[in-house]
Amino acid sequence: MNSNGGDKEKKKKLGNGVVGILAETVNKWERRTPLTPSHCARLLHGGKDRTGVSRIVVQPSAKRIHHDALYEDVGCEVSDDLSDCGLILGIKQPELEMILPERAYAFFSHTHKAQKENMPLLDKILSERVTLYDYELIVGDHGKRLLAFGQYAGRAGLVDFLHGLGQRYLSLGYSTPFLSLGSSYMYSSLAAAKAAVISVGEEIASQGLPLGICPLVFVFTGTGNVSLGAQEIFKLLPHTFVEPSKLPELFVRDKGVSQNGKSTKRVHHVYGCISTSQDMVEHQDPSNSFDKADYYVHPEHYNPVFHEKIAPYTSVLVNCMYWEKRFPRLLSTKQLQDLTAKGCPLVGICDITCDIGGSIEFVNRATLIDSPFFRFNPMNNSYYQDMDGNGLLCMAVDILPTEFAKEASQHFGDILSEFVGSLASMTEIENLPTHLKRACISYRGELTSLYEYIPRMRKSDPDRETQDNITNGASNQRTYNILVSLSGHLFDKFLINEALDMIEAAGGSFHLAKCEIGQSADAESYSELEVGADDRKVLDQIIDSLTRLANPDDEEDYIISPRKETNKISLKIGKVQQENEEKPEEMTKRSAVLILGAGRVCRPAAEFLASVRNISSQQWYKTYLGGEQRDVHVIVASLYLKDAKETVEGMSEVEAVQLDVSDNESLLKYVSEVDVVLSLLPASCHAAVAKTCIELKKHLITASYVDDETSMLHEKAKSAGITILGEMGLDPGIDHMMAMKMINEAHIRKGKVKSFTSYCGGLPSPAAANNPLAYKFSWNPAGAIRAGRNPAKYKSNGDTIHVDGEDLYDSATRFRVPNLPAFALECLPNRNSLVYGEHYGIESEASTIFRGTLRYEGFSMIMSTLSKLGFFDNEANQLLSSGKSITFGALLSNVLVKDAEALDGEEEISKRIIKLGHSKESADKAAKTIVFLGYHEEREIPSLCKSVFDATCYLMEEKLAYSGNEQDMVLLHHEVEVEFPESKRTEKHSATLLEFGEIKNGQMTTAMAKTVGIPAAIGALLLIEDKIKTRGVLRPLEPEVYLPALDILQAYGIKLMEKTE
Repeated sequence: MNSNGGDKEKKKKLGNGVVGILAETVNKWERRTPLTPSHCARLLHGGKDRTGVSRIVVQPSAKRIHHDALYEDVGCEVSDDLSDCGLILGIKQPELEMILPERAYAFFSHTHKAQKENMPLLDKILSERVTLYDYELIVGDHGKRLLAFGQYAGRAGLVDFLHGLGQRYLSLGYSTPFLSLGSSYMYSSLAAAKAAVISVGEEIASQGLPLGICPLVFVFTGTGNVSLGAQEIFKLLPHTFVEPSKLPELFVRDKGVSQNGKSTKRVHHVYGCISTSQDMVEHQDPSNSFDKADYYVHPEHYNPVFHEKIAPYTSVLVNCMYWEKRFPRLLSTKQLQDLTAKGCPLVGICDITCDIGGSIEFVNRATLIDSPFFRFNPMNNSYYQDMDGNGLLCMAVDILPTEFAKEASQHFGDILSEFVGSLASMTEIENLPTHLKRACISYRGELTSLYEYIPRMRKSDPDRETQDNITNGASNQRTYNILVSLSGHLFDKFLINEALDMIEAAGGSFHLAKCEIGQSADAESYSELEVGADDRKVLDQIIDSLTRLANPDDEEDYIISPRKETNKISLKIGKVQQENEEKPEEMTKRSAVLILGAGRVCRPAAEFLASVRNISSQQWYKTYLGGEQRDVHVIVASLYLKDAKETVEGMSEVEAVQLDVSDNESLLKYVSEVDVVLSLLPASCHAAVAKTCIELKKHLITASYVDDETSMLHEKAKSAGITILGEMGLDPGIDHMMAMKMINEAHIRKGKVKSFTSYCGGLPSPAAANNPLAYKFSWNPAGAIRAGRNPAKYKSNGDTIHVDGEDLYDSATRFRVPNLPAFALECLPNRNSLVYGEHYGIESEASTIFRGTLRYEGFSMIMSTLSKLGFFDNEANQLLSSGKSITFGALLSNVLVKDAEALDGEEEISKRIIKLGHSKESADKAAKTIVFLGYHEEREIPSLCKSVFDATCYLMEEKLAYSGNEQDMVLLHHEVEVEFPESKRTEKHSATLLEFGEIKNGQMTTAMAKTVGIPAAIGALLLIEDKIKTRGVLRPLEPEVYLPALDILQAYGIKLMEKTE
């Protein structure tokens, strides 16, 4: 009786809502954790009914990136004993003795390919009746893994290699800026590592690289997450990307060599090149072009050409590409020997894939984080552990993401926390969402149907077969044998099980000679089976059965072709739809959002709203919005239909329409058809749109400041039962939400805010800050220049400080973000900071309240000088109003009160500015800017320019615009000092957002567009789901807005770095 009671108690563990977190023991460098304290806090404080988690028990670990006390602070229990836990989470495989019976485990098990070294682990799982989920197998509807560290491997890998590259070049006699860079793990954060790379990039841009190592060409293989992560770091350097076909052109330019043979120039940027499979091979038949699908099925029909077309022009090969043995190698030892003999510039291999003896043959060993490099000399085929001497620098570290353990854990936990509730409360596997069910290798100690092939793969293992045959005195060799190549969706569509059943049912036998499982739902798998039978007719029957499996509808789209050897065939297995295959559930909820505008901000807003129907959004949608996923129909409306269509290009099920908001009838029509209106129009248009929304009782979101006209609509909106949520962008928007989260958390803990400072800036990325002002405009600069004349008011140590508009530039102060020391910044007071004391409820307790605008250092000195000289004068200029054709050079002489001949060159202009009473430093910088803008040029000023201000704006818009693929950058930083009266303790809290523009689907999405558009779209989603209960006109200052909004922002990829001292 007691025994039965004990069994019942054990069974209750599975699905009991108690989660355990393992201490990682496999590798000394493994500091990652599946859930950070912040993730645990959300799971615990959200309540079991909502999150499915009632308790979290964390095994103590002194090396985990987040120490035990932080977990205790948020309500976790710290204990070695995980016996109460129904679900136990880890990163890597645990020690066998740590496996508890009849529990659920989730970690990277590396067992689904029947990997021999991990079969003892699987045996232990099965014998202990354990349920096992493998992170690697959780795949979204986009066909990609949802839980992966690929980008962090790429980021850490390239930082580490650049560190080694500096040392290697030094041993070759070249001093480079790379020498100052450390390994990834040496930095406190990813942001700090990026800042260090940016600093290297700034030195390259200003001081250059030795001509003897240039052109310095980084070739990235593949376009997946690993490659994207490595490219993200590379793009922090001054760079140019070139197509593979253009590489030879880089080596035929003037080398700038003097008579004594030494280089006379330095090069101020590096080159990048992305190489995919079509650049690496060519068809054996010259009349056939490269076909990716054909290549994946018949790689034997293609010859390698990477060593001929790409490698001869490569300095650093960054290998990020998944490779299988059936494909040609990227680079063999013999090919490298030939290249070296011909003087190839290849200096190093950064093999982030760590595919030992794989696509790069001579990378035959894995390296360690604290000893990441070896040197390979192809001419004597020898390996060395030093940097000196001939050969290539090679790196192949297999645990790179843990170098950025904090950010990697945050990223991983953001996604995993969406699934934990389902896994922790699961008692019956059928109740799981499809993508989690498919990731379950074993359920209560039994392999699930999807993974029933594993024992067969183990049984056919050649080492095991040989031992069995020796023991039994038997052989599995049959009279007739053939090699069958199967490619297709073998495992995710159960086809491998069906194929093996057919072979055995017919009386045949098989040996699995090769198996490569596709790395995503879209990728095909490949297996080679040695099929045998004692009767030729039986073997023919097996081939016919496999053929029918490949072609169930008798369509002739499969391939059965004899190979050169008569005993081999190639069989392509097509995609099969199982009759009982689970179909995705139909969306039952449907909502509509109207986005007004077609500027840069609109596209990320539309993309976000259109993406919520995807499986990849399913878990965060359920976690943070608590409801069934909706299908959101998005309509983008613009004055010009062409602009709207360009905004939605490439987005499925997003509608583009023409709408003039001044046409009340049309506005009424479109607003009546939706649930929420998101206005990204100029602020002056919002009031009219708001009145229409009130009339039709539709919610409204804007990213603009709530002005007096909109505020006056509060009672009307409230009476209509609608919410008008303003200031839901970046600044204002994310700044409000970050501030209120920090302040409210302090107040909950009975703390008093003594100081609140906030800094925000939209800037060019360091590589794009390539002009004297280190600033660029993505729209007309007039607004930004006028903002530089706004008066400001703030509180500092109890004193109220007033800054007149004409003195604003002169009030700028030097500023450094603590975790981003490489950014040389300055800060200008931003309008009336005291208003925010009222908004945030700290006006009576904080002695310092300051909000500032960030610029790169030196900006304000130049702008102040230009302003004082009269370049921003908005009054009609007598010369420009004369009706005559005036040149910029003539206007420059007029502004600088020099009526004689035109000023020519920086030096003459600077001398003139000094004579007008300015310092030499400010005069030199202003002169440099004036020349850069082209003010000294003898070209005609457009007739529309009636003032010097107009002419200056014209030149700034022309010369300070973003070009090509230049990136912008958004930096937002809050600091809150909190005093706790009871304990007499003071804490300093900081939160930082750093976001860069990125190219998506061939289009540049600016950081500013993302950080304005996505919060606004999140606001629309919160209103659709009725998560915002307050009606009337409001800002995102309440927990019902900022808590889910910040969570969703992070889940969507916009990361906020928080720190407490």
